[in-house]
Amino acid sequence: MFLTFEDCLGLCDLSEAEILAIAEHEHLPAMAALELGNYLVCTANGEQRLKAMIRDDIAAATSSGDRARVLALKSLLRDYILKHPCCESRHRAALAERERRSNP
Repeated sequence: MFLTFEDCLGLCDLSEAEILAIAEHEHLPAMAALELGNYLVCTANGEQRLKAMIRDDIAAATSSGDRARVLALKSLLRDYILKHPCCESRHRAALAERERRSNP
């Protein structure tokens, strides 16, 4: 029995758009990008690295003048940060404050 891309995507904590952004950034096939993304999202600095990849893709799209791609990637980055708040310092600070309040 073989696992398809969709099967693996269902086991991963990233969206298909996030995986495709990794594939674009790293010049990898989608399945390899899925494996890399799944690994990174589980590591200490992986969420930060994934955020940096998306930001790099935004910069590349900006320099090439692809406004539609820039907007799509900015939306993807916003959704990624909302889904993975530990990768954003202001969200990380809010989570820490909330944790301190709940643990007197």
